Amino acid sequence: MTQKVLKVGSSAAVTISKKSLKELGLKIGDEVRVNINHKEKLVIIEPAHQVKKELLDWTEQFIKTYRPALLALAKK
Repeated sequence: MTQKVLKVGSSAAVTISKKSLKELGLKIGDEVRVNINHKEKLVIIEPAHQVKKELLDWTEQFIKTYRPALLALAKK
């Protein structure tokens, strides 16, 4: 899919088709994370909630791994 870069005030924007929004599980007003890969000259847009899920998954694994130590620390 090819899109144009549009001027929005003093910034720029690229539109996302309805189909792409649906595939990404996004709706108008949702937060996204924008990363730039300078080496490859790529712009990567991903739902911000994926980042939160990754953090929650990491936290859950951390707690499972260190539960005995965390419980011992909580008793001190």
